[in-house]
Amino acid sequence: MIFRGERRRRERARRAAGEDTPLVRFLDVPAPRRSTRLADVPFLAIDLETTGLDPRTDRILSVGFVPVDGDVIRLGGARQLIVRADGEVGQSATVHGLTDDVLAAGLDLEDVLTQVLDALAGRVLLAHYAVIEEEFLSAACRRVFSAPLPVRVVDTLDLQRRLAAGPYDHPRAGTLRLGQARRYHGLPTYRAHAALTDALACAELYLAQRVAFSDRGTTTLKGVLR
Repeated sequence: MIFRGERRRRERARRAAGEDTPLVRFLDVPAPRRSTRLADVPFLAIDLETTGLDPRTDRILSVGFVPVDGDVIRLGGARQLIVRADGEVGQSATVHGLTDDVLAAGLDLEDVLTQVLDALAGRVLLAHYAVIEEEFLSAACRRVFSAPLPVRVVDTLDLQRRLAAGPYDHPRAGTLRLGQARRYHGLPTYRAHAALTDALACAELYLAQRVAFSDRGTTTLKGVLR
């Protein structure tokens, strides 16, 4: 059963979003129950590249996503979408490598959100340091559809913190970053700051973490939700 507060957020968003928008269609598909076995939970691993870290002033440049069903990563559903720029990206291009000419050939933000929401419907958002994906996507939905994005979230950074910390200490600085967390589980190193690659890296990390949580007796979605 959906938490009462979460249900209210979805209902408020649905009223604000109007009729027959991509956000309404997303909200019409129920989220997986907290009691769902992890082996049966459908996820969508998502990564964003942005001009900065503040969703109020910065913007989404690209979105990468890949579906994860149980312990299977669905590469056939993987996508990387470039958002058409409404200005220069400035120094952020040195991080994500998305130049102004690449962004000029991208899609409108509404088109990108429509594809993301269609892929995310009925799934749990999976991301590493998921506050970025959650806040930027919600801010974009407010701009385009006049309502925020209420979504269930599993954060692989949070999971790694829980796995790596002992009973009386905390993980060392830097060990929770995506690349370091992957090394903790013996996963290979990928080039960072490419949205689709990072989404895939997050999906693989989650599957390794799921094994560790299962060994600790966590077998349902409730045990890994943020």
